[in-house]
Amino acid sequence: MPRYQWASLNKQQVGAYTEYFVKMEFTMYGFQVYETEVDDRGIDFIARYQQGPFFEIQVKSLRSHGYIFMEKTKFRISENSYLAIGLLNNNQMPELFLIPSLVWQNPNGVFVSRDYKDLKSKPEWGVNFSKKNMTAINEYAFDKIIEKIIR
Repeated sequence: MPRYQWASLNKQQVGAYTEYFVKMEFTMYGFQVYETEVDDRGIDFIARYQQGPFFEIQVKSLRSHGYIFMEKTKFRISENSYLAIGLLNNNQMPELFLIPSLVWQNPNGVFVSRDYKDLKSKPEWGVNFSKKNMTAINEYAFDKIIEKIIR
C-alpha cells in the first residue's frame, strides 16, 4: 500500500496524525512542546523556543480544500496564539501552515469572522481554504513562519 493514503484513515486518525506531525515539526526546529491534559479550551499544545514566550497552538487538518473554523470562545486572538493546519492530499506528504491569530483582527475573504447572530451556530473564526486562496495562505507556510519566530 502506498504511503499518504489519507482517505483510508478515519477523522480521528487524521486529526491525531496531524497533531503529532505538527508537534514533531516544532521539535525539529528546537522548540519545547508541552501537551495539554484536556483539550477543552481549543489549545492542542503549547510550544516555546529557548527562553522565549509560550505559544498556544490549535491544530486542524483537511484532506482537500475546504473551510476550517474555530469557535471564537476557544481560539483567542493574541500575539502568541497560532492555528496550525495540515493539508493532506492523497499520495503527498502533509503541507503545513502556521497562521498567527492576529490575521483575524482584519477579516477578509480568506480569513473570516462569522458571528451568526440569532442562529444556533456559535461565533467562529474561519479559513476559506480554496485553490483560489492558496496564494494568500501560502504566505503562512509552516517553515516560513517558524523562521520568523526563531529569528
